[in-house]
Amino acid sequence: MKKDGKLTLWERYLTNEIGIEFKACLYFFAILFFYCMYRLIMGLDDARIIHMAEMIFTCYFIGYMQVFLFWNFDEAETLGIKECTGMVVCTALYCIVSYIGAWFDRDLKVTLLMALYLLICYVCVFFIYRSKRHIDDKKLNEELRLFQSEHKKSE
Repeated sequence: MKKDGKLTLWERYLTNEIGIEFKACLYFFAILFFYCMYRLIMGLDDARIIHMAEMIFTCYFIGYMQVFLFWNFDEAETLGIKECTGMVVCTALYCIVSYIGAWFDRDLKVTLLMALYLLICYVCVFFIYRSKRHIDDKKLNEELRLFQSEHKKSE
């Protein structure tokens, strides 16, 4: 951090990269869970490695899009038109890749069900991030009050 309290370019880059890494892991897990449930329902107890590779690469690619093109919509303060647009576009991209890669045997109904599932995941993640911010704000305010009271005592 610079002496003036602002983040350096490296720190901003690192913050974005950590956020993208977290998003990629989170959404990969969500998609993999859906995929595994689909496979189990179809009577299969294995998963194709190529599908998992496509999933994780897609999650990273869309993670970068979320952060740099779509305003980091799942971490927004409110759900507005631009955030919902980002959710729909990213969901559509996941569905297109899943259909081309035949993750769900090109079954359009399952692909649409995954789209609904992903939209629900995005909304849940939005509320989780918002709740986390509010909790962090409360903790920081409490720490500030403690610091101020300690500072007054020492004067």
